[in-house]
Amino acid sequence: MATTGSLFLSEVWHFTPCVLCWYQRIFMYPLVIVLGIAAYRQKTDIVPYVLPLILIGGGISTYHIVIQKLPHDLSAAACGPVSCMDDYLNWFGWLTIPMLALAAFILITFALLQAKRSQKQEAAQG
Repeated sequence: MATTGSLFLSEVWHFTPCVLCWYQRIFMYPLVIVLGIAAYRQKTDIVPYVLPLILIGGGISTYHIVIQKLPHDLSAAACGPVSCMDDYLNWFGWLTIPMLALAAFILITFALLQAKRSQKQEAAQG
């Protein structure tokens, strides 16, 4: 959903992603393929390999949120042709694109941990 959403925002609504948005995409997009293959094969041993992607991507999202919501130095946010402080999407006064990305990274983490826990319980039962 996160990959589809980011492509929709840039290709349909023509929002130009800033540099930090691109970095978040770099860590989100491979998850579609890797986790798709793991889900098809019903494997949870992939968790240690994708967790670094999730943590780094989530960290970038968190940093991006801080830049948008707590601006201290305007020159710090001038990270490319599009400012990282630009708020294309601001639903309810707080829900922004980096917050959606962070929510996706968090939900993926919880889903992976739940799948891992379920697999361990099934293995213990027989």
